Amino acid sequence: MNKQTITEELTDSILPFWIKLKDEQYGGLYGTVAFDLAINREGDKGGIATARHLWAFSSAYRVLGNPVYLTMATHLFRFLKEQCIDKAHRGLYWMLDYKGVCVDDRKHIYAQAFAIYGLSEYYRVTKDEEAIQLALDLYDLIETKGFDEKNQAYKEAFNRTWEEVPNEMLSENGVTADITMNTHIHILEAYTNLYKAYPFAELRARLLHVLSLHLTKMYQEDHFLGVFFNKDWERLLDLQSFGHDIEASWLIDEALKVLDIEADEYHAMVIAIAENILGVAVEADGSLVNERENGRIDRTRIWWVQAEAVVGFYNAYEKTGNVAFKEAAEGAWSYIIHTVKDKRERGEWYWAIDPDGVPVERDLVEPWKVSYHNTRCCLELIERMS
Repeated sequence: MNKQTITEELTDSILPFWIKLKDEQYGGLYGTVAFDLAINREGDKGGIATARHLWAFSSAYRVLGNPVYLTMATHLFRFLKEQCIDKAHRGLYWMLDYKGVCVDDRKHIYAQAFAIYGLSEYYRVTKDEEAIQLALDLYDLIETKGFDEKNQAYKEAFNRTWEEVPNEMLSENGVTADITMNTHIHILEAYTNLYKAYPFAELRARLLHVLSLHLTKMYQEDHFLGVFFNKDWERLLDLQSFGHDIEASWLIDEALKVLDIEADEYHAMVIAIAENILGVAVEADGSLVNERENGRIDRTRIWWVQAEAVVGFYNAYEKTGNVAFKEAAEGAWSYIIHTVKDKRERGEWYWAIDPDGVPVERDLVEPWKVSYHNTRCCLELIERMS
């Protein structure tokens, strides 16, 4: 694992795959590519997916400077602002059809966070005032509609007119959660990037609050983060999500760096999470297994979990100098290149590899499988190795 090979994977494989999906007629990117690599030009286009693509190409341009990436980012920005944002009631739609017509007008705080993430990154490279004003409007929505003063947590799901509804979109495993770790880590991620782009005192205070929730409410004695909670911050399941934990470890650390905070309790949490995942979730082949529920481990190797393992373990290595973390990052990257990477012509990364080492026959592109995790993995390593 070195800067050159990582750069080549990004510029020769990952980004070209997504560039070929540019929809010149209706905007955004084509929403579905089947396992056999057939492009469905009539697949739905997610609001979250569009925001993630916007972040990926904006960030790729910021780091690598290729004007093709800026052209893609601008294309995605136009689709997001013109089709994905509700002009009557504000906020990012959940899902659109291939023509950019809304087919699911629910609003989710998780989705608004990703729109902030993409818009703030686009602003970092363009200084487009419209982009930052959209990001700030979404920030205002999260804080005014999405924050629960009683439990000091962020809410989850709403209908189009911002009436709270059950959290169907980000609940699973048989529960409907009032509070999720997933939404909170991505608010943290979004606010961190917004602070990089456009810092102001209130945002700093809110970012500090989100950090405190990770430490005081989600972080458990066993060094895992709780996944699903009720309104009283009580855990709903005995569930550990290994990929989310290692991702959260470096996102928490990134927020601390951006805020220029030296806090022993947070740094201890970051390292303890990484050590814990290293001990319980890494297989002999370098891969990271998915999750554990009620003591039973799901050994599926999901593409984004491997990507986050590379960054999370490398971040822990930078913080500690512990070569075990460096070896874990290198092992995860090796597993990606040898097993997760789709070596067929026009391929990218498989969605997942089953416990027997066989690619799962699932769409290679759909609203949850986009350019964000693996692009970010590469860009983080490129910047950290510079």
